[in-house]
Amino acid sequence: MITLRNLTLRRGAKVLLDGTSVTIHPGEKAALVGRNGAGKSTLFALLNGTLHEDGGEFAMPAGWRIAQVAQHMPETDESATDFVLAGDTHLAALYAQLEQAEQAHDGMAIAQAHSDLADAGAHDARARAEALTLGLGFTPAQLARPVNSFSGGWRMRLQLARALMAPSDLLLLDEPTNHLDLDALVWLEGWLTRYSGTLVVISHDREFLDAVTQVTLHIEHQRVNRYGGNYSAFEELRAQQLALQQAAFSKQQDKIAHLQKFITRFKAKASKAKQAQSRVKALERMEKIAPVLADAEFQFEFKEPQNLPNPMLAIADAQFGYRQPDGRETVIVQGVNRSVMAGQRIGILGANGQGKSTFVKTVAHTLPLLAGQRTEGKGLAIGYFAQQELDVLHEDSTPLEHLVRLARELGLERTEAAREQQLRNFLGTFSFPGEMAMQPVGQFSGGEKARLVLAMLVWQRPNLLLLDEPTNHLDLATREALAVALNEFEGTLMLVSHDRALLRSVCDEFWLVADGRLTPFDGDLDDYQIWLAERARETQRAASGKARAPAPAPVPAPSPQAPPAAAPAPAARKEDRKATAQARQARASQTRPLRIELQQGEVRMASLATERADIEAQIVAGTLDGPAMADAGRRLNHIGAEVAMLEERWLELTGEIEAIEQG
Repeated sequence: MITLRNLTLRRGAKVLLDGTSVTIHPGEKAALVGRNGAGKSTLFALLNGTLHEDGGEFAMPAGWRIAQVAQHMPETDESATDFVLAGDTHLAALYAQLEQAEQAHDGMAIAQAHSDLADAGAHDARARAEALTLGLGFTPAQLARPVNSFSGGWRMRLQLARALMAPSDLLLLDEPTNHLDLDALVWLEGWLTRYSGTLVVISHDREFLDAVTQVTLHIEHQRVNRYGGNYSAFEELRAQQLALQQAAFSKQQDKIAHLQKFITRFKAKASKAKQAQSRVKALERMEKIAPVLADAEFQFEFKEPQNLPNPMLAIADAQFGYRQPDGRETVIVQGVNRSVMAGQRIGILGANGQGKSTFVKTVAHTLPLLAGQRTEGKGLAIGYFAQQELDVLHEDSTPLEHLVRLARELGLERTEAAREQQLRNFLGTFSFPGEMAMQPVGQFSGGEKARLVLAMLVWQRPNLLLLDEPTNHLDLATREALAVALNEFEGTLMLVSHDRALLRSVCDEFWLVADGRLTPFDGDLDDYQIWLAERARETQRAASGKARAPAPAPVPAPSPQAPPAAAPAPAARKEDRKATAQARQARASQTRPLRIELQQGEVRMASLATERADIEAQIVAGTLDGPAMADAGRRLNHIGAEVAMLEERWLELTGEIEAIEQG
């Protein structure tokens, strides 16, 4: 097992962990979570041997093999398969031993080497390497391509496959989902679920953590706190813990105030000096409970669009792709006939390479439309978040300079909103206060750069948002803030993302980019995962000569007793989706204050339950004298009355919420 006992860990002069203790058992799959800068990556460096503890004890089995994803971009002419296969360094060492034995004509050594290779799985190693590569989204035709021919994101996928190829007892994964689409993400979840070793993973994808992990290690206030369960269970447990801690803190503050009042009143009286001194000692011995200091969560909102043209965009007989430097055109998606209406919230699904980003870039005017017609509504204002934020940021410019440049490009440099103080105030709402607004962007983390791009989007007041993987560098708190802001956005949204929690929470309909076409997808994300699995099976059947027609997007089968119902017209489906979205937003607005009151009541009931248990324990222990016993009895009566009132209100609130959601 991995054991930290009273551990202290520094990064330079900064203490990140101080006197913390935690244990990770063999075979456990643990999520490592905490705010940016809390020490997650530093703890990884301790686990992989890059750093050593500054105090306390750190222990891990000496024979454990460790695998992790290399962070540098690979530069090699090796084929993709050979590069991944080389991740099994044990196998490579055995092949080297075999070569030495053959050169020495040592029959015994040759036999032993062959035996060791068989034990190490040499017979199917190449097949396993190819399966890993294909699972992460590569095509069979790409397996023999040199690594250098791939883009940066695909080379990082190869690094991930290489890490998975290595036999390991401990697997360390730091944000493994950043360069994956949904297809590869689902495959990776399945692979990690079957992994038999110990896993520690850093990720800001809550659905990924829920699917893969059973233990959560939370770094906060220089301590690592262990919680049993996945990320959702951790959130619930921590909320309960914070409520109890706040109740205990409030109760202790009352006790301290009472003791201090007695000390202040009687310390100068000779007749009471002894009692006052005993209370001073009691106060010194008391182990102080820390107050719950709520971390300031990042929040923002999109400004109301100045107008909402309807339709916003109409596309007819369109071809999407790109032009080669020599002028030749490469068509990726064709035959597109779609209209984008005001208020639509569209999730774009499809595997990497199918054309999702190409479609979004063309809508955003970053790429030209190769053929067909495109008609934009009057007053259309597009806000585009590029998959690579560095495409729109200048490393040497400050956040303030970025906004000034943006105002100039939009012809708004002379408006009130473009004055320097107004821009500084605006940047402050996105956590770029004071001097940070004047720092070069090149000094920022990936999350800070992504937040700056969001700020630039919001400042433009768009009515059509095009977001291409906006969460890649955002922590969980900022992802939550983005989801809230998008749900309240009054314009139209088109979203490409592998973050299923974000897709589920903000999208009302999905479009699928596959096989050179863009079509509506009649289903949700669960249906899409079923469709992906069936499509993978069809690909395997095709490879074995048993191919059938490609799996269509899933639609509910009609009842065998009834004649098939006519499919609703596309316009009718749009109206239905729009009505559903409007109804959902109306219900959310109605239930939001009820849910807030419900949560406040639950926290209060938890506090009262703790107080009642404490009083009852004192009564049972017999530590209360006559007057104190009477006070305790009265307090219990008051607690009982308040709890009864809160429970009655709880029932009323839940009934009202159910009525709104069902109506």
